Amino acid sequence: MGEKTICAISTPLGNSAISIIRMSGKDSLKIAEKYFSSKSLNYKKIEERKMYLGAFKAEGISEKCLFVYFRAPYSYTGEDVVEFQIHGGEYLAKKILEILAKNCSLALPGEFTKRAFFNGKISLDEAEGVIDIINAETQAELSSAYNLSSGKFNREISAFQKSLTEVLAKIEVALDYPEHDEELITTKEAQKVLLEIGDKLEQIIENSSSGQKLKSGVNIAICGSPNVGKSSLLNALLGRERAIVSSVAGTTRDTISETIVHNGIKFNLTDTAGIRSEGDEIEKIGIERAKKEIENSDLTLFVVDLTRETTEEEKALLKELDKEKTIVVLNKKDLAAERKLSGYTCVSISAKREENISNLLNLIYEKTIANKIDLSKIVLTNMRHITILKEAKKLVDKTLQTLDSMSLDVVAFEIKRVWNELGKITGETETEEIIDEIFSKFCLGK
Repeated sequence: MGEKTICAISTPLGNSAISIIRMSGKDSLKIAEKYFSSKSLNYKKIEERKMYLGAFKAEGISEKCLFVYFRAPYSYTGEDVVEFQIHGGEYLAKKILEILAKNCSLALPGEFTKRAFFNGKISLDEAEGVIDIINAETQAELSSAYNLSSGKFNREISAFQKSLTEVLAKIEVALDYPEHDEELITTKEAQKVLLEIGDKLEQIIENSSSGQKLKSGVNIAICGSPNVGKSSLLNALLGRERAIVSSVAGTTRDTISETIVHNGIKFNLTDTAGIRSEGDEIEKIGIERAKKEIENSDLTLFVVDLTRETTEEEKALLKELDKEKTIVVLNKKDLAAERKLSGYTCVSISAKREENISNLLNLIYEKTIANKIDLSKIVLTNMRHITILKEAKKLVDKTLQTLDSMSLDVVAFEIKRVWNELGKITGETETEEIIDEIFSKFCLGK
């Protein structure tokens, strides 16, 4: 890795204030010297991390731009890196890249970060945190990504591996000098370490069980009888007119989906067709889709009209819903006295006047996130990481169950298996194919 020098445009193509073109590799500075000059720059005495104002000249181009040099190993990739900050014209950026590419190779997606990994600048999980930062759409996603890219998760995993290594070292001593009869003591130490690691793994897995919701969002179905204000509720939650609102029952015949962000969490709202026993063929299709949305949702907002009595059909539908995953939204509080439905989490609102919507949003957050994810701790959103931790936990549990009947060399073998499984997160034991797949998800120039 790093034998050839690579180059890429590191900013999105299009007209903008600036574009950044990056090179990494042992020939970066030599290539830059061919094209960039500045009155204040002496390449033999170049200052690292200093911005030089000068001109990039080649093939009819005389671009006034900024240039900076990062000497290995004190760069993002761990190699010599140079960057040009040029005017943000798409043609100009492509033309300069074309000129540089005559002297080096075009970078593959994620190749700069991949080099950083292979040069020991970052671990594999920290590299995955970088792509999560780039793709983050909410504060919660960003916080989770920062925990990865900052090395917080890596330090936790490395601490587990260090403890396992220390136990392995003691086991090796006991195996090499059996006359000291240290086997029982060493087995007890292994048990203690495995119990501690198992507990901590369980905590991370449990706190991350809903972690995917930080990426994909919490799915919420808005349902109820026709003409109770479901579409008005969707519009109120969005803060804009999205769904058609009408006094005619059965107006919504298909699902309408939109996304909002509240307390840094993404919520996917789906307005469904009013559920009733009668209706034409098209409406019945919409009702079936509504029922599927309810089944697949993380939370259901069951809308009830306060201006009329709750019908037997509504009561029957409510009984089919999971109480823990349901909020009964009592709509039209501006037109009728408030009431509660016994046994259910209820909130009274006026969708038309957007009254009490903030309280409803807070209740949604509490039901789905607040009591399920501790954002102050490590929350994993990457399924690769979660799968590895679950497998490591399984290995720990299996070893603990049969530890008393194991010989010391078998204990060492099982502990190494746990160590190797955890190493897949940092990249110490992961295969090259998996590493290539991870970095292929990066954008060009990163």
